[in-house]
Amino acid sequence: MQICTVCSKQAPKYKCPACKIRYCSLGCYKNHKDACLPVESKTSEPEEKTKLSSERWTVEDLLHEDDIIDKVPIQKLQLLGQSTELRDLLCNPHLRRLLQSIDTAESKDDVMKAAMQEPLFVEFSDQCLKILENESKALLAHKGKDS
Repeated sequence: MQICTVCSKQAPKYKCPACKIRYCSLGCYKNHKDACLPVESKTSEPEEKTKLSSERWTVEDLLHEDDIIDKVPIQKLQLLGQSTELRDLLCNPHLRRLLQSIDTAESKDDVMKAAMQEPLFVEFSDQCLKILENESKALLAHKGKDS
C-alpha cells in the first residue's frame, strides 16, 4: 500500500498534476506546491500532444475505493478508455484544460456547475453516459436471453 509522499502518514488520494507525486490532503498539497518540481517532457513535442499520446492513465490513478460513494464498476469505466469517440473529444485542448480545472479545483461543485454551461463539456458528459448506458442495455438484453 502506498503512503502520502508529503506526510508519510496516510494513504494518498490525489496526484500532483505537475510532478506526479501522491498526497493525501489539501494540507499536504499546500505544503508540497512550494517545493514542487514539475516533470519535464522527454521529447520536443508540444506538451499537450505528448500527454495525449504517451501518458496512459489507469482507472486506479483516477479512482480510489474511499473517494466516492456512488461508484461505477471498474469494468464499465474501462469501456470509456476503449471509446474512439471519447478519445476524439479528448483531443480538444480546451476540453482537457476544462477537465484539469475541475480535477484541481477546491470547490468542485462550483466548477462543475460552470462546466455544465460549456457545450463541449456537455458533449463529453453525454458521450460518457451513452457508453455506460449502452453497456448496461447490452447486459440487460443478454440476461433477458438467459432467462
